[in-house]
Amino acid sequence: MSIVSGARFQPLFDQWAGRVRRRLLARRMLTGLAVGLALAVVPAVVAWRTRHGALRPICVSLGLVGAAAGALVARRKRWSDVDVALWLDDRLETEEAITTAIGLPGGDDDDFRAVVVTTATSALSKADATRVRPTVLRPLHALAPVAIAALVVLARAPLPPAPVVAQAPGEARVQLAQVEGLKRVAKLAEARARDPQQRERLDQIARDAEKLRADLEKGMEKREALDRIAKLRDAIAAERLTLGEGEKRAGLEAAISKLQQSETTKDAAKALGDHDLERMDAEMERIANAREQRDREEAKRTLEDAAAAAKAAGAPDVAKALEDEKKSFEERERRAEALRDLEKAMEAAGVASDEQKSEAEALDRKGTDEAAKKLADAMGKALEKLTPEQRKKLAEKLAKQAKKGGSSQSDPQDLKDMAKDLSTPEGQKKLEDELKDMANADDESPEAQGEGQLGDAEEGAEGAEGDINGEGQPGAGQGPGSGKGHEKMPIPLPGSGGSSDANGDGPGSEGHHHDTGTGPHDGHTNQVDADSLRSRARGPISRAPGMPGSTTGWTPGKTGGTANVQGTGGLTAAAPGEIDGVDHSDVPKEYREQVRQYFQP
Repeated sequence: MSIVSGARFQPLFDQWAGRVRRRLLARRMLTGLAVGLALAVVPAVVAWRTRHGALRPICVSLGLVGAAAGALVARRKRWSDVDVALWLDDRLETEEAITTAIGLPGGDDDDFRAVVVTTATSALSKADATRVRPTVLRPLHALAPVAIAALVVLARAPLPPAPVVAQAPGEARVQLAQVEGLKRVAKLAEARARDPQQRERLDQIARDAEKLRADLEKGMEKREALDRIAKLRDAIAAERLTLGEGEKRAGLEAAISKLQQSETTKDAAKALGDHDLERMDAEMERIANAREQRDREEAKRTLEDAAAAAKAAGAPDVAKALEDEKKSFEERERRAEALRDLEKAMEAAGVASDEQKSEAEALDRKGTDEAAKKLADAMGKALEKLTPEQRKKLAEKLAKQAKKGGSSQSDPQDLKDMAKDLSTPEGQKKLEDELKDMANADDESPEAQGEGQLGDAEEGAEGAEGDINGEGQPGAGQGPGSGKGHEKMPIPLPGSGGSSDANGDGPGSEGHHHDTGTGPHDGHTNQVDADSLRSRARGPISRAPGMPGSTTGWTPGKTGGTANVQGTGGLTAAAPGEIDGVDHSDVPKEYREQVRQYFQP
């Protein structure tokens, strides 16, 4: 019996010892897991607070680290066989029989050991598992579900808004992937230049624009970006004023004076004085396309005289600009007269289309290159549809016009050549090609083209400034300019305190604003309700010649004012009428009595 009991004791003990140790391991691992999850809440809160949302799920790994730490602690504090035996004796109330059986030396003939082992084996075989196994869950383990719930809430919670950091003005950074306005400024590298010096200046502006665009793509300080944009705009505005600048100013003034002497070119003179060469070219365009030969001849003579005056006064750049303008003028004039002669012959031959007649009238009415190009296009289309009989009739009309001398400016030989061209299909094709060339020709003067490119670059710089400020103005800095006649920013004058827009809004407008009014805008002006249009204003002006360097005018007196011109003559010699005039004068009321006393005889 003792031998059988001894053989059964050790397996039974090992079985119960394994159960006890596994539950102790589970308890320590749960304790480590609970503590780890509770500690994970802290970095999760920090990650949520600092808006590092991707770090929140990683914090759960601290729970696994805690469980691993609990397993390590359980391994290091693993119960020995004696510790387990003492636990089993305490739970089974066997008066340490199991502990004694574990500690007794071997020997099957030992009666005492046999009794102890038999008792221990009997106790282990009849043991109740609920009494023997250690408890796994502890109050501390309740932290685990609470911590898990907190981590889930933190992981799903939206991140708090980014804090608004107050920055000093200009310290904010700006980053723009596309700045179309600066691309337009960079195109100045391809713009026309009147001389190598201007070519170098335009290339430098283009390089600065490209460098700024590259820096904006990387990101830069907003204050620096606006400062560099302002320098670009100043450089472009200064470039528009380079014609006749410095020592060449006298030549520019001489040319303007010559243009002002002719009534035909007065508006062109004003445009040249404003450095608005596009507007000047538009004025010359209108005169060149007009029917009046006298105005055209006078305009050409005036341009020659102005160019000569500019060259004599030491402004060769102004002289060249005027000479180029004269060449463009002659090309426009030659085209307009050729079109008029051909249109007249086609109408006489009865082959003119309605579109052609309409465009011919538009040319006389508008006098623009656009109207001349449309007429050339319409005539080219009409020529393509002519039958051989119609071409022959048109050639005869042109030959008759050539014998008469053509119009006031057309060369009769040109009319003969056109009549000859119409006699063969190849010649007709040549004439059609010439009309297409006329429709596509660009007769704008080089200076006007360069001015248009500078204006487009200035609009681009303005649009880029709006992009940097985040204004998002519609169309600002987007797309190429419209060329001649497009809207430009005014050139800032020295001391003006900046430029203002057309409505008086913006810097330099001194508080003025555009008033759209409350009346009707139907284009009708009512008749003035008055007996006459004579002004009721009373502003007597002295007929004596004004003082050198001064302007004579009328202004009401002000209290505390001081005369800046010394008076002459005796006050006692004043006439009685002058004394009565004090009450009707603009002398301040506070001083009238004193002035009246001075005038008393």
